[in-house]
Amino acid sequence: MVIFNSKAILGEHRTQWIDYDKGISIILVGYGHAFAVLQGHGTSFEHYPFLNYVGVFLYGFRMPLFFIISGMLLSKSIQRKGARGYLYSRVNNILHPLLVWGIIEITIKLASAGEIPTLKTLFADYLNLLIDPRKTGVFWYLNALFCIGIIYSIVKTKLALRASHQLIVGLLFFCLSAYIHINGYAAGFLTDILEYYLFFAIGDYISKLMLSEKGKTYFTSPKFYIPLFLVFVTLQYYATQINLGSGSSGMVYVERKLPFLFLAQALLGCAISISFSFMLEKHKKLVFLRVVGFHSLFIYCMQIIVMNFSRIALVNVLGIKEVLILFPLIWLLGITVPIMIYNCCIRWQLWWLFTFRRPKASKRSSSEQFKTNTLIINDFNQ
Repeated sequence: MVIFNSKAILGEHRTQWIDYDKGISIILVGYGHAFAVLQGHGTSFEHYPFLNYVGVFLYGFRMPLFFIISGMLLSKSIQRKGARGYLYSRVNNILHPLLVWGIIEITIKLASAGEIPTLKTLFADYLNLLIDPRKTGVFWYLNALFCIGIIYSIVKTKLALRASHQLIVGLLFFCLSAYIHINGYAAGFLTDILEYYLFFAIGDYISKLMLSEKGKTYFTSPKFYIPLFLVFVTLQYYATQINLGSGSSGMVYVERKLPFLFLAQALLGCAISISFSFMLEKHKKLVFLRVVGFHSLFIYCMQIIVMNFSRIALVNVLGIKEVLILFPLIWLLGITVPIMIYNCCIRWQLWWLFTFRRPKASKRSSSEQFKTNTLIINDFNQ
């Protein structure tokens, strides 16, 4: 379908298991966002505790996976673009959409509050996208991904610090973030950089194995994934029980108060997800996940906005209030609608919503140029 640009994406030479993995991860992120959007606006999940249980059970690894994948592609990107080109691409492909969609979401939120915000309030909220993004909602991820990529690449290229040494730095940073979380200190955007730097470093360290045929063979071996899956389920069950019993801290209790248990969760969960993605690539199943994974960054930027408007339309206009109907619809729309919006924006020359680099003009037909522009703009991950 043109609206999803699936033909061009599936025909492009890309590392397929990475698109599979990003697709799985952004769908899991969407599950959590759909739950939060509905719960935050009066929908009660009291009679459906299994929906909360699933969200908490699958929480521990979905965000670390994005950092591992990004780190995995670092050396390849620097080789292809050079150090300066890599830094430019981070600004273009991460910082730009962070600012554009962050400002859009904050503006909509303030406008819907029913009061005209002061210039001081507007400036403070917009500035938080850079200095304290957790206060803005979901944009902490893009902030951390951008900052970590910049810091890591400079240390790697200018200080010539090897991946093994970066792992040690990452572990020290993680210990410092653990100290901050456990003691309830506030460090703004630095906290997420310290916490997730390790995952980025792990990605760079294992990149040669993961991007080789040897890695694919290893991760699709039953000797690897069957025992790993059993350990994963056991650990997730244990951590879920702790999170559910923590009261107001909810699903983040283990991450904030038992950070090394969270680290084990994240690494096991990422290994399972990667293994599953390799198997999907091997058997060419569920190829729609590749399309979803290709658009994961754009889905993330728009997801909360789309889910909130979908909630208003479904609840206030159509009168749908049954949780078992409302929740999956919000979840589905939060994945598919951003893909459609992105591809429509590229077709209608609204590329500046996602990048400040204008796609080069071509003599191809408008349909072919649309497909090419979409792939050019989304060169961030491959």
